[in-house]
Amino acid sequence: MDILGYSLAALFLIVGVGSVESRISRADKRVARVERKLDLIIQHLGIDASEPWNDEVTALLRDGKKIQAIKVYREATGADLREAKEAVERLA
Repeated sequence: MDILGYSLAALFLIVGVGSVESRISRADKRVARVERKLDLIIQHLGIDASEPWNDEVTALLRDGKKIQAIKVYREATGADLREAKEAVERLA
C-alpha cells in the first residue's frame, strides 16, 4: 500500500508541475505578443525607444562577445539569464 501511495503522490506532483509550467509558458507567450505589438506601435509613431545600454550590447555582439553582451543586458534590465540570452539572441 505504501508504494501505491508514493506512486500516486509522485503522479500528482508531476501533473501539478506540468500544469504550472504550462501556465508560465502561456504567460510568456502573451508577454511576447504584447511586446511585439508595443514595438510595432513605437515604430509606427517614429519614437526612438532605444536604451542607452543597447549600443553597448550591439557593439559586444558585433565583436563576437555574446556572453559579455548577455551580462550587460542582465545588469541593465534586471532580466534573468534565460530572458537575457533570448533577448540578446533576438538582437544578434
